[in-house]
Amino acid sequence: MLKIEHIGIAVKNIEASNQLFAKIFNASHYKTEVIASEGVNTSFFQVGENKIELLEATHTDSPIAKFIEKKGEGIHHIAFDVKDILSEMKRLEKEGFILLNKEPKLGADNKLVCFLHPKETNGVLIELCQERKE
Repeated sequence: MLKIEHIGIAVKNIEASNQLFAKIFNASHYKTEVIASEGVNTSFFQVGENKIELLEATHTDSPIAKFIEKKGEGIHHIAFDVKDILSEMKRLEKEGFILLNKEPKLGADNKLVCFLHPKETNGVLIELCQERKE
């Protein structure tokens, strides 16, 4: 793993949260994107070398809506940048981790992504990210 790529924060209202985090970071978000397959609306902030991704559910049965219903707003996941997502997925599966998807999925911010089940990672949802090559 190369670095922390971003930290994802589940929010109920992305517009209100954009205003809140813009005040905290003294900077506006640089990108919004809807990932229809995951039922999520995203907004990204650049904070130095790090990124923060805000996640708002687009429907009531999306993973983010279920997360907020169960745990409330807050940190949803930590994403790590990887050089080769397929080899990292194979390596981690061999180490006994449960992958939530068997193939990389298209994620926000031009990434291929895969999640590790939080039952195997001390309750932390881990996301692997690799920049898509187009």
